[in-house]
Formats: sequence, C-alpha cells, structure tokens
Amino acid sequence: MPPTPDATAPGAAVPDREVPDRGRADACPGALRLHPADDGSLARIRLPGGLLTDRQALALAEAAEVLGDGWLETTSRGNVQLRGLAPHCAADLAERLRAVGLLPSDTHERVRNIVASPLAGLDSAASADVQAWVRDLDARLCASDWAAGLSGKFLFALDDGRGDVAALDADVTLIAGSRAGGADRGSDRGEASDRDRPAVLRLGRADHGHQVEAGREVTAVLDAARSFLDALRANGRKAWHLRDAPDLLPAGPVPLPAFTGAAPAVGALPGGLSVGLRFGRASAAQWRALVAASAGDVRLTPWRGAVLPGAPADLLPGLAEAGFRTEPGSPWERATACTGLPGCAKSLADVRSDAARALDAGGRPVGDGPGGALPVGDGPAPGGVFDVLPVHWSGCERRCGHPAGRWVDVLATGRGYRVTVNGPAAVPEAAEVTNEEMAEAVAEARRTTK
Repeated sequence: MPPTPDATAPGAAVPDREVPDRGRADACPGALRLHPADDGSLARIRLPGGLLTDRQALALAEAAEVLGDGWLETTSRGNVQLRGLAPHCAADLAERLRAVGLLPSDTHERVRNIVASPLAGLDSAASADVQAWVRDLDARLCASDWAAGLSGKFLFALDDGRGDVAALDADVTLIAGSRAGGADRGSDRGEASDRDRPAVLRLGRADHGHQVEAGREVTAVLDAARSFLDALRANGRKAWHLRDAPDLLPAGPVPLPAFTGAAPAVGALPGGLSVGLRFGRASAAQWRALVAASAGDVRLTPWRGAVLPGAPADLLPGLAEAGFRTEPGSPWERATACTGLPGCAKSLADVRSDAARALDAGGRPVGDGPGGALPVGDGPAPGGVFDVLPVHWSGCERRCGHPAGRWVDVLATGRGYRVTVNGPAAVPEAAEVTNEEMAEAVAEARRTTK
C-alpha cells in the first residue's frame, strides 16, 4: 500500500510526542527494491504525474502477467504496484521498465514521487501546464546527486490552480496561478487573472506559502527539497517528511485558500474520459481494455482512477462492461482498502472482500446529490465529485493507505469491525459491528457532516 498520511489538520504543528521515529532506514519499496509479502514480492513503480504512454502501460500489463499475479494496483500517489513477484525477478522487471522509459535512474527511482492535477490542459480550470512541470521536475530530480538522499516517501505535488492535489498535503506543493491572497476565480477580473498570478509554494501542511517568480517554479520546488535535507543535517534531525519537522523551514507570508481536494468525476469530461478502479486494482485484461480506449496516453490519479485525454464518450459502455466505474454517485466513490488477507499477514481480515460486500449491499452515503451523494453547496466542484466522506477499510492498526483529512475509518478487530469518523474533526464515538451490520454502519458514518 502507499505511504499513509497522518490525520493532522492542515497548518497544524505536530507535537513532539506524535513525531514518528525516523531513525530507522527508509524501507519504502521500489522497482529495484522489492518488498516481501505473504503473496510474493511487491514492486512499486513510480510514475511522475501518473503519466503513462500506451506503450508503457502495456509493458506494465505484460510484466504483471509474466512476472506477477496478473493484477496491477494503483496507489494514492498515482503509482503502480505489481504483486506476487518471485524474488529473483527484479533484474527482469528492471530490464522491462528501462526498455519503455519507466526506469530512467537506478539511484533515484524511489524519489520520483510526483502527483499532478490529472485534468490539467483538458478544461478551462487550469492556470498552467503542470505536465511540463512534471517532466522538468522529474528530469532534474534524477540529475541531482543530493536528491537521492530524499526518503522514498517524500512527495511533490504540482497543482494547476484548481486545488485538487494541493489538498493531499505533500511535502512540497507548487500551486499555479494561485488565488492565495487574491480574488476568487469567479470574480469580474475573469479566468485570465489566475494565469497572471504567480505560483505559490507550500511547505508541508503550512497554511501560508511563498510566491514564486515566473520561470523559476521547478527550481523553487527543488530548492525547497534541498533546503529540507540541509536543515536536517544542520540540526542533527531525522525525518522523512516536512510535516515531521515543520519548524525547520519558514512557512511563508502568503495566506493559502481552502483547497477543494476534488477528484475528477467519473464519466465523460471536457477533453476526455475518467474512470474509477475498484480499490485501485485492475487485471491485466482490464488494463489492456483501458489502454485500448485511450488516445495514446493514460493519466493515473491519486484517487485510484484514470483519465484518458482525448477519448470519446462512446467508449464508456465498453469500459463499464470491462469492470471500471463510469457513473458517479456509487457507494464505491472514494472507497479504499488496505491489502488485507491473504496478502498481508498482519491483517485480521480479508478486508477487500468484506468491504466489497458492504459497498455492493447498497448502503449508500445518501444526500441530495446525484445517486444519493452528499452535495457541497449547490453541487460539485468543477470537474469533481460530490463531497461524499471517504471511507477506508484497514486490517490492522497501521491503517496502510488511509486518506488524508476527514474519513470513515473501518478497522478490523478480529470479531468484526470498528467504524469511526476519523481525521482532524474526528467524532469520538465508535460503532462495533459485525460483517452483516457493517454496510449500514458505514453508510451512516458517511452521512456525517460535523
């Protein structure tokens, strides 16, 4: 599973007693460093910006079939994991990845953690071409010797101004055409004013940022990451994330707005299609169907979905038949789960099977929006889903892969599950439920608005 964000409010300092112990080595898996699991070894392939050409995507499907268990998993950073690998296949996998440009650096492959707004350039909401930033940042990271010292968990986010990936609380976030300290996008000054505004750099969960001079956006991102490493060394500190040591770098003078965090709605969108993957998983056959529907490239999202730029709407029925989510308002919206049994020995349950039964039982997160979803104001954010509280199933207390912010925590207990609204505005009451009672308990928790 992907690295798990801490449930701490944006801008909040992390008390000393809550700072994790970073003295041990970073064991985050990669494409070269395989992670042993109960179902075989696991490889995590970094995909900066979630970007894949059709050739690269097909190479991943072939690797999953030939070397692994035949499935591909997307993560909350838009990366891909292959499971069920034999320990001796690392060299074979690396050769396959290099052949299609998915392993540009052996020394830096685990630090290429970059998320980007998946709809950038496809609609009118974008303020900058963040895809160009992704390519530039990736190339310069791989060319910088110092960057190899970053943790495999360190995350960069490049937001095109709509506030989607900015809400993920990355270690370094670049927000294009930011409205920080300025008028709203809907003001009389018009959309062009957002493109005229300078980008803003956010460090960790800070609620203020630094304005960035035009043309120096990627340089500012790299400088921030390097300053973090330099500050750690100068102070004799050890940390994987900026949120672990928020006092090391100044937050900046520019107040930041609230970020929408809205994932692309599934279905037909301006400029392409968006589909969801159940628990972020696809068989090799499903993956090939996704590639066949693309117009040459795929953008994996941090919400375990995929955007297909330029793909026509008449391909949606075929994608739905292949098993992808293509209609919004489903209980599966913003539902995630850890690996669970049998893949993880620490898990107390087969959480994915239990979660799937609960979600398919029809316990809808009801509200007044389409399909029973809970609306925000008069509707969803542009290009985003209605604001259904996320839900995450965990097989143990580690809660691997849980979402940031406020979410419904469904934790296996060995006797059933404990359902709690978690996050910065946590509701302390927890419901102990059996598997049979879980669907309604989860739906009720997702209705929570306070």
